[in-house]
Amino acid sequence: MTIHGAVIIEQGVTFAIVAVRPEVTRYTARLVNTRRALSRFFPNMPIILMSQDNNGTPHYYGRKDIVEFLKSIRLDQIPWKEYHIY
Repeated sequence: MTIHGAVIIEQGVTFAIVAVRPEVTRYTARLVNTRRALSRFFPNMPIILMSQDNNGTPHYYGRKDIVEFLKSIRLDQIPWKEYHIY
């Protein structure tokens, strides 16, 4: 499986951000289960899920301080890359 994400270090905090389909973030159970599954690939770091609405506006889900930081930057400022996970 290939996911699009980034590992970011900001103000001494290392966290992962992963792009997901809106269906994942629409329901709390899916959101929680997805973050739990991803935690084995991004151990010991907060995981933020990002989905985009029909207008392309990003919406972030996770730790509030990190979400607030991500809202303050442009989507193209995130160092996205593909992760191949098995």
